Amino acid sequence: MPQRTGSADLPLHGGHVPAWLSARMARLGGVIAQAIVHHYGRAELLRRLSHPFWFQSFGAVMGMDWHSSGITTSVIGALKRALTPLQAELGIYVCGGKGARSRRTPQELVVVGERTGLDAGPLSRASRLVAKVDSAAVQDGYELYLHAFVVSVDGDWCVVQQGMNEQRREARRYHWLSEGLRSFLDSPHTGIEGRNQGSIVNLADARAARNRRAGVELVNAGPDRTLRVLKRIGGAGASLALFPELEPDALPACDVPRLQMPRHHDVRAGDVVLRRLHAALRAAADRGPQDFAELLLTPGVGARTVAALAFVAEVLHGAPARFSDPARFSFALGGKDGQPFPVPLRVYDETIRVLKQAVDQAKLGREEKVAAIRRLDEQACAIDHAVAGPSFEKLIEVERERSREYGGRTVAGPAR
Repeated sequence: MPQRTGSADLPLHGGHVPAWLSARMARLGGVIAQAIVHHYGRAELLRRLSHPFWFQSFGAVMGMDWHSSGITTSVIGALKRALTPLQAELGIYVCGGKGARSRRTPQELVVVGERTGLDAGPLSRASRLVAKVDSAAVQDGYELYLHAFVVSVDGDWCVVQQGMNEQRREARRYHWLSEGLRSFLDSPHTGIEGRNQGSIVNLADARAARNRRAGVELVNAGPDRTLRVLKRIGGAGASLALFPELEPDALPACDVPRLQMPRHHDVRAGDVVLRRLHAALRAAADRGPQDFAELLLTPGVGARTVAALAFVAEVLHGAPARFSDPARFSFALGGKDGQPFPVPLRVYDETIRVLKQAVDQAKLGREEKVAAIRRLDEQACAIDHAVAGPSFEKLIEVERERSREYGGRTVAGPAR
């Protein structure tokens, strides 16, 4: 049975994703997805997308706002644009999306079935059931507005969908994975992200089976019996405890990480694990001259690109425990609102070029460049506990000082 992977508070954040960033996000996200499929297979890409912490880090490494709910929409959109032309090659199909696109998911799955031979009926049913569970069976105050169904040619799938609570200015993201799923109504979630708002109605919990049966019995008995029950409870002045078996003392102990995404927009020292940040930068400095000598012929930008590749390497190969601080991945290519620093476009483009070249050569059996990128992650892990460096504030100061040199840009325009 799938395990819940954690939760996070995702504050709503206004604004838009400018064209210069959305196009780059599609190229970078697409090549990262290709690398994962090449190294680990299609099923692993679905597992990554169904992991809330990895998903947030994936968006942050592409230059989106590291903490906001907007990462969900932008990442799904980037993957759909990037992978649609490659779906026959990769065997990965991204269906649905935000708003009206979400309602077109069943029709898109029919097209997938025609192209792959998959039975679209069960896939469409799974899509509708997942949406119903998170909008009706789990009544937590968040109205769904995004539903993405990612399916492989092998018939495996994952769902990423998100709901909004405008009054609380928060969003909640839900992750589903078909692997190991035996029931849609017995604790099926692999992850629910969102700040705890107190008691919620969760008829999808395995411990709510008795309540689901009672609800069906009341419906079958007609409205008269339901009204009598409600009048009796209301007249007695008692509260209607829908789920007495879900009281805190009755909940089983579960050791899962909980990611609290703060409301402040700036990246602060407490949002990152500083030793991991230092390790990634040191790994880039140590491995760069050995593995990326030709890249370093580009003064300044080449070395900075190796640093960005170190964070990308961790997204590709890192262990799940290393994604507990998504803010750290914003140090790869900055953020569109200038947090922690403007997006360095020259570095961004060079990062895409190097990574794409590595993946293209790997398809031809030449693994040297892909292996070099992987060594960045291995080196960072090896020196994680034995490296130090500049202060958090100094790292940001240096990036902002050199931002114009790297072609830094935000939604407001070029970096000053």
